[in-house]
Amino acid sequence: MRPVRAAARALLGALFVVNGARSVANPQSYVPKAKRVTDRVAPLLEKADPRLPTEARTLVQVNGVAQLAGGLLLASGHFTRPAAAVLAGTLIPTTVAGHPFWSVKDPAERRGHEVHFMKNLAVLGGLLLAASDTQGKPGLAWRASHAVDHASSAASRGQRSLQRTARTAKREARLAMRAAAAGRHLPG
Repeated sequence: MRPVRAAARALLGALFVVNGARSVANPQSYVPKAKRVTDRVAPLLEKADPRLPTEARTLVQVNGVAQLAGGLLLASGHFTRPAAAVLAGTLIPTTVAGHPFWSVKDPAERRGHEVHFMKNLAVLGGLLLAASDTQGKPGLAWRASHAVDHASSAASRGQRSLQRTARTAKREARLAMRAAAAGRHLPG
């Protein structure tokens, strides 16, 4: 399965490397479409932190850098889960800004945007799979739940062992008391 994962990550990452590089090198060509999203996001960014960029051109470049870096990481097999998650986050505004089929009047153009929108949803699905792929190794949630189960089992075994030891000690104490009452000494 390892070669399939590597090939899938390389193919998925390549898409973002190319698109990210284009956005960084020539952001102005994406600004008119991006304004649909950036004009709505800018006030939220301003409210969150006034130092954050809000200009459409800068946000296109930031998104491009994130796609370029995330694509390189995903394609190279380094930090694949966080890279896929970042790419998924960048794909959402890109898709909404680039392919708003719901607002296009021309039927042919609308179909084209709808196809690209659905394609991007499919890519998003692949990114979500990549973000959750543990490569056959147990994930953090599985390891945590099994550590709890293991600790619980160990505690139960310890409790049973203590109960056996207590029963044995109790039995030996009864025997010692009977022997003492009878005036005998136990070997020992």
